[in-house]
Amino acid sequence: MLTRINSGLGKFSKAEEKIARYILNHAELIPNMTTKELAEKAEVSEASVIRFSKSIGIGSFKAFKIALAQELAVADKEYISDFSIVHKKDSPYDLFQKVVHVNKRAIELLASSLDKKELERAVNVLKEARRVLFFGVGGSAIAAVDGLYKFTKLGFQTEFNHDFHYMLSLIPYLSEKDVFVAISMSGKTKDVMELVRFAKKKGATVIAITNINKSPLYKQADIRLATPTVEKDFRSGSITSRMTQLTVIDTLYISLFNTIGKHVLEQYQEAREEVVKLRR
Repeated sequence: MLTRINSGLGKFSKAEEKIARYILNHAELIPNMTTKELAEKAEVSEASVIRFSKSIGIGSFKAFKIALAQELAVADKEYISDFSIVHKKDSPYDLFQKVVHVNKRAIELLASSLDKKELERAVNVLKEARRVLFFGVGGSAIAAVDGLYKFTKLGFQTEFNHDFHYMLSLIPYLSEKDVFVAISMSGKTKDVMELVRFAKKKGATVIAITNINKSPLYKQADIRLATPTVEKDFRSGSITSRMTQLTVIDTLYISLFNTIGKHVLEQYQEAREEVVKLRR
């Protein structure tokens, strides 16, 4: 669809060309727009939007949106996480919509990359764990911190620290009863891999939250919770990849709460009451 629109730029009427250029610059927003919204954004009439759909061989704007959505679903494009963003001067609200779009799409893709059996294995191992260590570097550290908070609330002996050497000092005390959760988008981060190697040497179970790309971490892990490849290594920041990692952490937390939650409800309530006392 986008190729067809781009190749027809010289043949459109002035109004249709406005529509075409807006679509080419904001393709990911179009499937959620009405005819009126696109007309306002492109500064044309609603009738022009309808005529544009017909001029590119689509019977209606609704049919065009469906076709475009299907194309975007399989297109290997990164609307906000790569450096091409500097070439588009979008408004903050347009960028907000793009963030919503790419995060939503990343989570939808996660449903395909995450293996059901591996997830069940991870929950079963964590349920019996004596101690759980989380580790990630950079953007992946955010998911590790989230894991620390959530698993601590469940009563687990949980550790995470940004300091590699601190984490290294914990590994000698691990055993086959413990779990090391390694989080890395690329699956190649040196600090992560060194800790994984050491943890496996001590007999701990290694659960990897990493891209489904057969990386060193993917190969070394005992259990692989694979996230979709939604960002390149060279990017403006961890956005969609962080969202998929946090979703996996949330899934583990909710799954464990569903299993052992009744045993910690009293402690949850105690903590809740203390938090309420601190409010002013």
